[in-house]
Amino acid sequence: MIKIKQTMVVILLAVPTVLLFSGCKKFLDRKPLLATVDDLQVGALDGSVLGLYGAVRNSAADPYCGDGFENIPWVAMNGFRSDDAEIVADPGASAWHQTYDLFQYTKDDWGAGLYWDKHVVFIGLCNSALDLAEKGNYTDPASIINVAEARFWRAYAYFDMVRTYGEVPIYDYPIVNPSDNNKEKSTVAEVYSFINDDLTYAEEHLPLVWEAKFAGRLTSGAAKTMHAKVLLYQQQWGPALALCKDVMNSNQYSLFAPYWQIFKKDGELCSESIFEIQASKTANDGNTYWSRLGQCQGVRGASGTNWDLGWGWNTPSPALVASYESGDARKDATILYSGQSDGGSSTGGYGNTVPNLSNALYWNKKVYNNYNDYLAAGLGTPNNEAQNTFVNHRVLRYADVKLMAAEAANEIGGGSNGTDAAGWVNEVRTRAGLSSISFVNQAQMRDVIKQERRVEFAMEFERFFDLVRWGDAETVLAPLGYQHKHRFYPIPNSALSSNTLLVQNPEWP
Repeated sequence: MIKIKQTMVVILLAVPTVLLFSGCKKFLDRKPLLATVDDLQVGALDGSVLGLYGAVRNSAADPYCGDGFENIPWVAMNGFRSDDAEIVADPGASAWHQTYDLFQYTKDDWGAGLYWDKHVVFIGLCNSALDLAEKGNYTDPASIINVAEARFWRAYAYFDMVRTYGEVPIYDYPIVNPSDNNKEKSTVAEVYSFINDDLTYAEEHLPLVWEAKFAGRLTSGAAKTMHAKVLLYQQQWGPALALCKDVMNSNQYSLFAPYWQIFKKDGELCSESIFEIQASKTANDGNTYWSRLGQCQGVRGASGTNWDLGWGWNTPSPALVASYESGDARKDATILYSGQSDGGSSTGGYGNTVPNLSNALYWNKKVYNNYNDYLAAGLGTPNNEAQNTFVNHRVLRYADVKLMAAEAANEIGGGSNGTDAAGWVNEVRTRAGLSSISFVNQAQMRDVIKQERRVEFAMEFERFFDLVRWGDAETVLAPLGYQHKHRFYPIPNSALSSNTLLVQNPEWP
């Protein structure tokens, strides 16, 4: 149950805006604190909105929402359910394996309940900031940007919700009293319309670029890229292609090489980065900037050893490993093999041999870090408490713009669209060290794009929802137990009990 008092909606500035981490300036958050309306000063709206950047990431008590966006519940919903990732490293996670890998959904799963609750809480934080802007009549340029940021974040949360649950309630107001939570579901089309409106506002009012001290803050390019993705899910090919072209023509981004370096510390906020949820962990920093995303996926080793890099709850599947073309550089940048060399510095490794640590054959190399990195940061002892908590979440990359543009153009067809689609795909393939392909027909190019999305974004939480939106999930995931009804997770019982007007998805009576 969300209980946000109307007079306590402001998230104040608690830490400096800029930190220097691994030689890269990072725009990080303010710790969300509460104050009464009487405490408002100039810049209070700025503080409340900037606090959303941290609320979406940290895994602590309310109002932090990281458990729903950056921890196991989010990774389970967005990762485990694909054919490319699984949870096999932790023998204590058999229930999660059955629920998400094998599609034995349960309405009482605490992870699904946390996923729902934290998304609704975060949406409430966005609405509180927007309500503050409206009641305070904040119309200055800086506040308009703040409103655009809050609307982006609200759309981001609702995109998760509508893909995961289908019909959900649309909250466009702060929840002050428990009864405010009682809201009927809206249709999927209505939720997407709501998301479209938020992202349209964001792309029209966010800046193209920020000064260096705000590196990583939301931009119009991020809003347009996010909107293009949302439109692809609605098969609105023309508008999606137009937004992708806008992002490409902005000349703000480029494909970064080598591919493996995108996922290392010195690849954070690189030229390919359109939006990242940033994280940082140094000794005695009070866990202000950390994230569980890297921790829950890191190599799972014995406690206190230099291979205790995480929980190992999201590991590549044999099917993913077998899916790469020969010579694809993305394979060795994505897959870490138990009992083998980590590949050395040319593929994002450190010259280590990965021991056989569990029954997991493979590990997610995109969150792989060296134990010496912990020591250099004053971490790692006595129980390696940092465990990959400084890994940024690469939410939107320029390669996605290229491949979304290719998909939209190919689906539109006609004219030069086939040639354009092949050209954008080949830019991504060239970076991966692969030969170019030619456009033959729409069906052939569709298959090419599907393959490229799979290997380009492997372990980046695109695969399951791509399969669903393409209509391929029932075929590809059938051996794991998937049926059509599994495209949406049942609404958790905890959500039903807190909202008297909420009803269960009809396929999950």
